[in-house]
Amino acid sequence: MRSKMKLTVETALQVLVVALAFCAGAQAQSNPEPDDKAHTGKSDPVSRVTIEVSGGERDNPVENASVYLKYVEEHKLKKNKRVELNVKTNREGAAHIPEAPTGRVLIQVVADGWKLYGRWYDITEAKQTIKVHLEKPQRWY
Repeated sequence: MRSKMKLTVETALQVLVVALAFCAGAQAQSNPEPDDKAHTGKSDPVSRVTIEVSGGERDNPVENASVYLKYVEEHKLKKNKRVELNVKTNREGAAHIPEAPTGRVLIQVVADGWKLYGRWYDITEAKQTIKVHLEKPQRWY
């Protein structure tokens, strides 16, 4: 009698284990990862940012200026990562950053013959244009 009861309990446990495995597999298929964040490695949405650089009293476009976009990529489990993107302006004085993160970023502009520029901006829109005006450096001699 005892062996028959032991056999019934073992069979019930095996059925329970198979049912739990089936339920876990079905739930994994029905709940895919949101926005495929694990596949892209990005945790924040991105936007396209255009930075228009002009200078002087006439607002002439500044060609070949280095535009730096700096931000912190935050991680929950590991250390936060500082990221820096560097682009150059074209003849019209525009620099395009196609995959800029949304949130707070530091934009710095360095151009020959112009004062250095740096300011914090909040990127909130999917397409955003930021206008930067450079000034001539003071003459100290």
